[in-house]
Amino acid sequence: MSDHKALVLDETRKYHQDSEHTATTTGFVPGVTEIWPSGAVLDADDRAALVEAALDLRIAAGPSSRKFESAFARRIGVRKAHLTNSGSSANLLALSALTSHLLEDRRLRPGDEVITVAAGFPTTVNPIVQNGLVPVFVDIELGTYNTTAERVAQAIGPRTRAIMIAHALGNPFEAAEIARLAEDHGLFLVEDNCDAVGSTYQGKLTGTFGHFSTVSFYPAHHLTMGEGGIVLTSNLQYARIVESLRDWGRDCWCEPGKNNTCLKRFDYQMGTLPAGYDHKYIFSHVGYNLKATDLQAALGLSQLTKLDSFVEARKRNWRRLRDGLDGVPHLLLPEATPGSDPSWFGFVLTVDPDAPFTRAALVDFLESRKIGTRRLFAGNLTRHPAYLDRPHRVSGTLTNSDIVTEHTFWVGVYPGLTDEMLDYVIASIRAFVEDHT
Repeated sequence: MSDHKALVLDETRKYHQDSEHTATTTGFVPGVTEIWPSGAVLDADDRAALVEAALDLRIAAGPSSRKFESAFARRIGVRKAHLTNSGSSANLLALSALTSHLLEDRRLRPGDEVITVAAGFPTTVNPIVQNGLVPVFVDIELGTYNTTAERVAQAIGPRTRAIMIAHALGNPFEAAEIARLAEDHGLFLVEDNCDAVGSTYQGKLTGTFGHFSTVSFYPAHHLTMGEGGIVLTSNLQYARIVESLRDWGRDCWCEPGKNNTCLKRFDYQMGTLPAGYDHKYIFSHVGYNLKATDLQAALGLSQLTKLDSFVEARKRNWRRLRDGLDGVPHLLLPEATPGSDPSWFGFVLTVDPDAPFTRAALVDFLESRKIGTRRLFAGNLTRHPAYLDRPHRVSGTLTNSDIVTEHTFWVGVYPGLTDEMLDYVIASIRAFVEDHT
């Protein structure tokens, strides 16, 4: 590293410290200081990592991207990882890969069914619709806010070919049982692990049960790159398909700036192209450009060193809220799925439909105190305008998804929250319920 570069990075760290000092001089003021439900926790090393990548003008995918992919795959315990520009793109790539002609008779085809959850985020469901497949919606359990293997089993029909489900707010679904169902019925399983990095089920990390898993690095999530996501798999064929789809659909696997990795760049004959057509410009899939940049990856590498402490903070904050709100009437408190150890994304509350107050009234009260809240994402997706006229099937009823739509919300547990903030959240909820009971 040059002396000039070292000086710039040193000044960057000093700038960060000065900015943090200015932001924290007033401390927490109840009812004035915003308590966000989610957010990124960034330190001087993160800022320096971004500046260093900018100084090196690493503006496209490059060495940092490859390094992050390898490091994150090792951290989760899978063989291959492909960085993307968002978690939504990761979901799109994972499911689209299952439609590849390279899978021959196993490929998903238009009209095939994919089992998913009604109470979730749209980007778990959108790739199903975008690929001409049919979502089959199942309900969830209140308390864990996940579906069950029993519900998934009941939803399997003659056209069912895959399962794509997210771990709800960091709380694992019954991943081992659903993975066995998928194996027994010859189905693909895609784990949307965007909210659950670091969670375990039956002692095994989530994101390792399915044929694919996905993660988001949006600022609300466990690690951030600003924007970004990743697709993970231990199947090398699936990984190769994802890479092709992510990188314009090209057949070539050369890294950016590299040529002739396969040593026969001008020796291929594919499709009806002339023999010897440049392999860098042969396209085997109808793909996208969904790559991330080294600026994002540099930040991700810095964030990854803090993952364990972030996970522990989320667990600690969730436990503080759970203990502090224990016994409050008219509120259903969250529960971990049996056999799991969640890396929580949020603390979810459901107001009893028969309570003497409404969810809206409680949320308005909290927001008036600068306590940020969020809905459990879309509630029942089948009730949204985007999906009303889309082909789909509902297995059983969606009673609990409708309850979530009307009565459920969550507050934050992310590592940027202090004990003082969490205690204020607890006291505010208790005060509201006492005044309305």
